[in-house]
Amino acid sequence: MTARSRQARVAGALYLLASAVGVVRLLYIPTKLIVGGDAAATAANLRAHEALFRWGLATQLAGAVLWLLVVLALYRLLKDVDERLAKLMVVLGALIPVPLFFMNAVNDGAALLLAVGGGALGGIDAAQREALAYLFLRLHHLGDLANEIFWGLWLLPFGRLVVRSQFLPRVLGWWLMAACFGWLAMSFAGFVFPGSEATVANWAQPATIGELVMMLWLVAVGARERAISG
Repeated sequence: MTARSRQARVAGALYLLASAVGVVRLLYIPTKLIVGGDAAATAANLRAHEALFRWGLATQLAGAVLWLLVVLALYRLLKDVDERLAKLMVVLGALIPVPLFFMNAVNDGAALLLAVGGGALGGIDAAQREALAYLFLRLHHLGDLANEIFWGLWLLPFGRLVVRSQFLPRVLGWWLMAACFGWLAMSFAGFVFPGSEATVANWAQPATIGELVMMLWLVAVGARERAISG
């Protein structure tokens, strides 16, 4: 195995791990604990499943750190293709999104404190605390929608680097760039037409799945020394 192929496999493994960890808070926790439009039921779920929610918060922080490592590993793999594009990939893929992940962890922490109550929060009416907890969870969701802009934009330089690399399939690079517009569409729908988020996500899935294909290629195949057509 060549040094380049080892770099590709490490980047792919980190990519898969970070994505798997991130799914816990992004998809699993909302479906299990958050009841849309019902602050009281959501707060009751947080109290009843506090440990699960805390695990979700912890995986969010771990995922943020892992994601930083993912983008740095990809930079190391692709910087010789075009260093300026690779630096842009790092800015759009790590330097902006990662702080937003940590900000959203703070939103979750505030929601949990309000839902559980006690201490200095005992003087706040329970219904008010539940409403505020739900507000912070909504802020978390809006933070995710804002972050989706960068989950999309970083794929443009990443995809372009893959196309130009000659050691990864060009088709995967174009697929990544298409995925960019899928993420942007989901972010736009969430802010402007919130009732259409699920529909837009379904339409965007054929494009966004390109990232999963890229991860699996990196892990299973790595990088080739010869040019790859595609």
